[in-house]
Amino acid sequence: MSNSLLISLAAMLALLPAGMLPLMQPAAGDARDGRYWALIAVAVAGPALWVIIHLGRVWHTGLAAALWLSITVSVVLFAGLALVNRVAWRLTPLLIGYLFLLAVLATIWQHAPERPLSGAVPAVWLQLHILVSIVAYGLLTLAAVAGTGVFVQERALKNKRPNAFTRHLPSVAEGEALQARLLGASAAVLTVALASGMAITWLERRALLRLDHKTVLSLMTFAVIVALLWVHQRGGLSGRRSARYVLLAYLLLTLAYPGVKFVTDVIIG
Repeated sequence: MSNSLLISLAAMLALLPAGMLPLMQPAAGDARDGRYWALIAVAVAGPALWVIIHLGRVWHTGLAAALWLSITVSVVLFAGLALVNRVAWRLTPLLIGYLFLLAVLATIWQHAPERPLSGAVPAVWLQLHILVSIVAYGLLTLAAVAGTGVFVQERALKNKRPNAFTRHLPSVAEGEALQARLLGASAAVLTVALASGMAITWLERRALLRLDHKTVLSLMTFAVIVALLWVHQRGGLSGRRSARYVLLAYLLLTLAYPGVKFVTDVIIG
């Protein structure tokens, strides 16, 4: 078994305990105790170690690197969110379960071929654009998880079938409020990502936009997020309908970032 595979497996398994602990806690009250934060620290350290080892000296552009960067940024952002928000920690099982699936995909395609970075743009500027884009993707990941929580919670209430899992999730009102804040943050960071991407395109081609799949899908994501925020301010959309549109925005950005890499590096490559 190669060292790369061992590191990937270790990073993947480091996520699981943090996702399982909240389900073992009482549903009522705040269970953010020392054990919770210790396991969140382990969940951060596992993927972060993968990134440090593989990207510390040489920047990789493959699908596995993109997925592990997304996982690392998402879990770091969530740790900060759980620290300042009293209900966000309740989304831990949902988020960790999803990130674990991404880690499995990253491990499967860890040897997929990569495309080189553009030589027409300073590497530092290009890496900064990538990092800003990943932060935007991480924030939208958290918004999508919050939206999924709203969807699951409202469906359980509608069917009058709450269970142990749904009792751990934030209430519908709390989930919607959290989702709206994360959408606002996603829109702000995505604006910076789009602007830096336009600057890179200008340096490469002396044009502001390159209408490829990634750009079109990113612009569509931005339009959906802005429309959602506008409707939310007017109080015209809530519950599962709002969550569906958040998931649509997340799907579009997923297709724009790891989706395009999957096509170019795995299918075509």
